[in-house]
Amino acid sequence: MPTIRARAPLRIAFGGGGTDVSPYADTRGGLVLNAAIHRHAYVTLIPTDTGRVRLRSLDYDEALEFDASDGPPTDTEAMALAVGVMQGMEVATCKPGQGFDLFTHTDAPPGSGLGASSTMVVALIGAFEAWLQTGLDRYEMARLAYRVEREDLAMQGGRQDQYAAAFGGFNFMEFRGDDVLVNPLRIPDETIWELEYALVLAWTGRSRLSSTIIEQQIQNVKQGASDALAAMDETKALASKMKRHLLTGDLQAFGTTLDEAWRIKQRMAGGITTPHLDAIYQAAKAAGALGGKVSGAGGGGFMFFFAGFDCRHDVIEAIEAHDAEVVHFGFTDRGLETWIR
Repeated sequence: MPTIRARAPLRIAFGGGGTDVSPYADTRGGLVLNAAIHRHAYVTLIPTDTGRVRLRSLDYDEALEFDASDGPPTDTEAMALAVGVMQGMEVATCKPGQGFDLFTHTDAPPGSGLGASSTMVVALIGAFEAWLQTGLDRYEMARLAYRVEREDLAMQGGRQDQYAAAFGGFNFMEFRGDDVLVNPLRIPDETIWELEYALVLAWTGRSRLSSTIIEQQIQNVKQGASDALAAMDETKALASKMKRHLLTGDLQAFGTTLDEAWRIKQRMAGGITTPHLDAIYQAAKAAGALGGKVSGAGGGGFMFFFAGFDCRHDVIEAIEAHDAEVVHFGFTDRGLETWIR
């Protein structure tokens, strides 16, 4: 039988992150600027005639096997994302005697701040869509991914990651509750190449549990915490400013605005920064970086910094001295992709 593969890109969030989370997105509207990078979540799906479903993560010590006719067991948390997608797409209603083997792999761990969990859900949906031919378009797959992850599995988070994974590229996203508009940005190639050269992406050596930060952010909105709400309004406005800098090719201003974005972000909830992150950030700035921030909710994961060509090596040396690991990357304009071997 043919082997179906799917992959979806991870993303870097430049500005507006957090404004895509309810209830802020529902009541005040969210704006997010992000870009897909050439690191992915992968899914391999192999249909079989065994009547068995075998799920396995190639990254973690997780596996699950059961009869296709019975559906997944209810007393296990193993392979939760795959099981959630199966239930959301009603994959269990396959023909008698039919089964499949499914393998997952991602280029970044959960807690990385690159949207790994949501990207995996999109890749899973893409693999099952390629097999079952349900006719879902990219918007519908992103909406389904949000429902599976945020509603069915009750995992805290926003909406940007699912759409970044489905569409790829540089996008300016608008959120108003369930109404999402993805605006692809037509950025000249030379601007993208310059940005790739200027940005230093680094793993801080520590993952984080984003749900705690996001829950506090949600409570701040519900309780009307004035400074947190003002910070979210400011980061939303900053996302629009950063979009203009990218479209006009003013990358120096873009780099400086990242510094402002990081300072504003820290007011949105507690735990966004830590002494370890502060030390890395201060070292990068002292070495010449114009600005930077964490990608994602905060507390750990990946950080990125804007450094001129003449100080890039100094910035890398400075942050590596704080146990951060620099990771080479590139941007990609391709979103979810599926193919058959």
